Amino acid sequence: MSPLNGQVIGQAHYATRALLERATGPLGLSFGQVIALNALAAGPVERARLVHRITSTLKVDEPAVRTVIDALVDADLARVDGVVPHMRLTDTGHATQARVAEAVAGITARLYGDIAPAEADVAARVLTLITERANDELAGVA
Repeated sequence: MSPLNGQVIGQAHYATRALLERATGPLGLSFGQVIALNALAAGPVERARLVHRITSTLKVDEPAVRTVIDALVDADLARVDGVVPHMRLTDTGHATQARVAEAVAGITARLYGDIAPAEADVAARVLTLITERANDELAGVA
C-alpha cells in the first residue's frame, strides 16, 4: 500500500480527470468549462462569484477563468443577465451539463461504487482536511 501523500492524491486526481476529459471531450468542453457548467447548474450566479469560485477551485488566475466563461457564452452554453451581471445556463447549457452529470455519475459509480461507505467517509474527511490545510497555506493563514 502506498503512503498517503500528495503524489498518491495527485495520481488519483489526474487519472480521474483524464476519464472525465475523455467523456466530455466529444462535447468540446475543457476541464474548466465543466467546472463552470457544474457551478451554474444550481442556478444563476453573480459573475464575480463564479470567477472567484473557479479561481479558488482550480488555483488559476482570473484572466484564465474569464476566458473559460467567455467561451461558454460564445458557445451559447451560458449567458449574462442583469445590471449586476449574473451568469446562467442557456437551454443548450442545461442539456450539455446534464450530459456532463451523466458522465460523472458513470465514472463515480465505476471508481467508487464498491468502496465501503465507512471507508469512503474517512477518505472524504482526510482529503477535505488536506484541502483546507493547503488552502490555508496558500492564503498565508498557516
